[in-house]
Amino acid sequence: MSQPVKHPRTTHLVVSAMGEDRPGLAEHLSRVILESGCNIQDSHMSALGGTFAALILVSGNWNTLSKLDGALTILGRQAELEILSRRTGPRQNTGPSLPYAVDVIALDQPGIVHQLVGFFTARAVGIRELNSHAYVASHSGTPMLNAHLSVEIPTTEHIASLREDFLDFCDELNLDGVIEPVKG
Repeated sequence: MSQPVKHPRTTHLVVSAMGEDRPGLAEHLSRVILESGCNIQDSHMSALGGTFAALILVSGNWNTLSKLDGALTILGRQAELEILSRRTGPRQNTGPSLPYAVDVIALDQPGIVHQLVGFFTARAVGIRELNSHAYVASHSGTPMLNAHLSVEIPTTEHIASLREDFLDFCDELNLDGVIEPVKG
């Protein structure tokens, strides 16, 4: 009877890339990852001002991630990208929690994102993801801010009280905000 084949242990690499925004950078980056034998698990790529920015979680075994490290160095030189990478393990479980989505729209003013983060941090609510976008309202020309957070509320937290505190917080800062469970 033969022994089962052991597969090399899957590990992860976080890749950060920045450079002058131009067509094709996302394709070059994703191709290098694929050709190294790795897989994109999670990614955020966007143009921030005139800069292309990418943050990518890549999975693979030790050999493919080492191959990718070398390929990223070459790509960085060829495509004039600043690329950093870091090995990482699985995300640590912080205890039982419930996934919630938070959306806020407001007049853009300094400190809104910081205050949102502070509100949830003070209540031991984990912030899994935060995206914000400043824009100008098309009809009025008013500077606006849209923020979306994915949070993990500890199961020990009283949801109705948290929601009430959040709505009071939004009223104090003149924010239009909602907090609701993630569906699906």
